[in-house]
Amino acid sequence: MKVTNASYIAELVCTFFFVLTILASAGNPYIVGAALALVIILIGSISGGSVNPAVSLAMFMQGALTPMELAAYAGSQLVAGAGAAYTYNMLKA
Repeated sequence: MKVTNASYIAELVCTFFFVLTILASAGNPYIVGAALALVIILIGSISGGSVNPAVSLAMFMQGALTPMELAAYAGSQLVAGAGAAYTYNMLKA
């Protein structure tokens, strides 16, 4: 897997979508599973479809990511998660 700027953008957008889906569905396992499957299908070939900093850390430990790539992946995922939580709270209000 070659890491490019598109990889970081894909992680950011799909992590946002995934976290917002989890929050909006109240954790319904069918919806969460369908959303995760969709995300992996959409960006699996672009970025690996980790959408989770823990999975990115595991990819780093296996040698698939460099320390700088790990920081960028985890950073984009954390920003996306925070943005999704903020968006959910604004939509709920």
